[in-house]
Amino acid sequence: MDGILEQIIDEHAEHLLRLAYFYVKNRQTAEDIVQEVFIKFSQHCYEERGQLRAYLSTLTINQSKDYLKSWHYKKILIQEKLFPMQGGKQQDELVAAEERSQIGAAILKLSLTYREPIILYYFEEMKIRDIAQLLGIAENTVKTRLKRAREALKPLVKQEEWEVLRHE
Repeated sequence: MDGILEQIIDEHAEHLLRLAYFYVKNRQTAEDIVQEVFIKFSQHCYEERGQLRAYLSTLTINQSKDYLKSWHYKKILIQEKLFPMQGGKQQDELVAAEERSQIGAAILKLSLTYREPIILYYFEEMKIRDIAQLLGIAENTVKTRLKRAREALKPLVKQEEWEVLRHE
């Protein structure tokens, strides 16, 4: 079982880390969330139905949402507002490269309501039906949120060419 778990971790860790980061906007917290996801995964019996990536993504999204609702996160937000850090947070190369991308930075500025469908649709390449099912909302709501997110991204990406925004 350990060999299989290690293989699953190797295949999906980076993807899940990026997904968690888009929710919590903190590298260390995203790493903790992914670690908790793999711990939960190893403790539960999972029946393989060819949807392991979707299952792990769902676990990561739910874990990230739980973190955003937690007292610990709210306490950190209050501390940051009361005592802003003098220097910027040190970030590793992966996060710095991700944030250098104008589109990635613009997506992070969106509210969670609009960020979720954009991430799931474009980065996870999920279908609208699957996104609606995952988020527990209607398909038309997903379409509306995607449209509004694209409209919100247009001024944020300035003159950058993003094929999806240009054609819609």
